[in-house]
Amino acid sequence: MAQSVPAATIAVVDLEKVTSQCNACKTAKAALTSQLNALKARQASLAAPLEVEGKAIQAAASALAGKAPDAALQARAQAFETKRQAAGQEISRQEQQIQRNQAYIQQQIAAKLGPIYQQVMQRRGANIMVEVSTTLATSASLDVSGDVLAALNASLPSLQTIAPAQAAPQGR
Repeated sequence: MAQSVPAATIAVVDLEKVTSQCNACKTAKAALTSQLNALKARQASLAAPLEVEGKAIQAAASALAGKAPDAALQARAQAFETKRQAAGQEISRQEQQIQRNQAYIQQQIAAKLGPIYQQVMQRRGANIMVEVSTTLATSASLDVSGDVLAALNASLPSLQTIAPAQAAPQGR
């Protein structure tokens, strides 16, 4: 015999609101913004001297009027290219670290939210919870975002904003 399914008691949560207003989330966002600003500053500090050096090498090469560059100019051009590649790799590593940091922050939040959803649903008598952005319309009385936010603030006083180092791949 088939059992009947209980009537749906729905709650909605605004995750954008929760994750933008939680105390630890605000602090983490500020830390990420600081990391991004530091990256931009480092990028600019690397780019400026490279641009000057690149223009000087280009001017020296143009002055040759089609003649082959001497060993000194070739060495200078090679050193410039090495510096340019090193700068690109440094910026790339920092960008990847910031992306890992963002993912790590989201992972920490998600780990706390799962149990919070269950607690809020149980306390409010809901048997289904949906994200408000997936609904066409909803009544304000179904919104449990405040409950979720309060519980997240209580259970997540801070977030780690630097992802742990990635394990190096194992060689054979």
